[in-house]
Amino acid sequence: MTAVRVIPCLDVKDGRVVKGVHFENLQEVGDPVEHASFYSKEKADEIVFLDISATVEGRQTMLGVVKSVKEAISIPMTVGGGIRTTQDIEELLNAGTDKISISTSAVKTPVLIEEGAKKFGSQHIIVAIDAKKTGENKWEVYVEGGRTPTGLDVCAWAKKVQDFGAGELLLTSMDMDGTQQGYDVGLTRAVAESVNIPVIASGGAGTLQHMADVVIYGKASAVLLASLLHSRKYTIGQIKTFLRGINNARGKT
Repeated sequence: MTAVRVIPCLDVKDGRVVKGVHFENLQEVGDPVEHASFYSKEKADEIVFLDISATVEGRQTMLGVVKSVKEAISIPMTVGGGIRTTQDIEELLNAGTDKISISTSAVKTPVLIEEGAKKFGSQHIIVAIDAKKTGENKWEVYVEGGRTPTGLDVCAWAKKVQDFGAGELLLTSMDMDGTQQGYDVGLTRAVAESVNIPVIASGGAGTLQHMADVVIYGKASAVLLASLLHSRKYTIGQIKTFLRGINNARGKT
């Protein structure tokens, strides 16, 4: 079976990597270029760079920082934050970005997903979904860095996003984000079973078993990691070795 991808995430604010809990109380944890270079050398499968304040501040992604990060790594990179037009997408792809991630603009201007997929290819378009639990097996889509509820049902939105042409979903549980208490496996599975495109699980990883659970029971195609890696609790190699051991269990539940 296809190996589970291990993807470090760099949440960047004011040019520095930050990490919080439930999208709040952000603390600086280092330089994005240094972190990216370290994870590239550790042979992460990809890296995600999210300019988390760009949308709220009404500006474009920090292109200079993106270029510096790209120059320091030898693995694919996804960039998100402040992307509003196909021109923004084109600039990032021309700067060396392999994929772009859109969240708020995807909700506010869904045609951007379709236009981006048609112009650049679905494989370059990821839609990020920040989800907050509202009831039993119910989650709502939030935008603007988790500040604004949309009234959209997460699974229904995921289906629409797929129909618009997105090639992949980056699904973050706001409830579990930064807690290191485990992914929201129910959320991940509900979305994965609603679509036919890969789902990257994000929010809550604290142990190797958490990753196994979201892959086996949540049907995630990849795991996104931040706090756990920034603290050097595990190496990419340790995670990959562990996930190889449980890879054959996928699809049996």
